[in-house]
Amino acid sequence: MKKKYSCKNVTISGLPGSGTTTLLQLLKIELKFDGWTGYSGGEFMRQYAVEKGLYDNKQKIHHDAMAYGENFDRQIDLGIRENLQSKEKWIIESWLSGFMAQGLPDVLKILVTCPNDSVRIDRIVNRDEVTVEEAKRHLQQRYEVNLKKWSNMYAEQWQKWVVGHDLAESNEKIDFWKPELYDLVIDTYSSNQQQATKIALDAIIV
Repeated sequence: MKKKYSCKNVTISGLPGSGTTTLLQLLKIELKFDGWTGYSGGEFMRQYAVEKGLYDNKQKIHHDAMAYGENFDRQIDLGIRENLQSKEKWIIESWLSGFMAQGLPDVLKILVTCPNDSVRIDRIVNRDEVTVEEAKRHLQQRYEVNLKKWSNMYAEQWQKWVVGHDLAESNEKIDFWKPELYDLVIDTYSSNQQQATKIALDAIIV
C-alpha cells in the first residue's frame, strides 16, 4: 500500500552534535524506496570549501560560515527555500533549512536538540577525533561566528518571516533555532537514534 504523507518536504535543523546528520541518514534509509531524497547542506558546503582551497580536507573538524562569502551563502540558503516550494519528497538538513522554510506550506520543520552539552561535545570528539578542549572551543566559536554572520545577513527575513507572523517579539534577539519556529522538536539526549527516527517518521507518515 502506498504511504500517505503529512508533508511534501522535510527540513532538519540543529546545532553541531545534536544528531541532525544521523537523523537525515536514517530517514533516507527508511523513505528512499518511496522516492524521498536526502541532502546535507553542511556536506555540500564542506565539499565546496575543499574544492576552492578554503578548507583542508585532512582536518576533520568542521569549519565555520566565514569560509564563504555572503553572496554564496544567500544563493545556497535561498535556493533551499526555492526548492522546498517547487520540489517534493526532499529531506534537507542544514543549520538554517528550518528557518528558510518559514511560512512555506507542506514542509515539516524538525528541530533536533541535545540539552546536555557534555553529550554534544563527546559526539564531536568521536566524530572529528579531537580533544575535549578542542571540541568545546570549536563548538562555541563556530556557533558565535555563524550566528553573528547570519543574523546580519537575514535580519530582514527574520522580521518578515518570524516577527511578522508573531513567532517572536520585535526586540527579541535572533535565534534561528527557537523551538517555536518548528513543527517538531526531537531531543536526542532522551531519545536514542531509533526512537528519534520513529518520532520523525510518525510525524511524516499519516
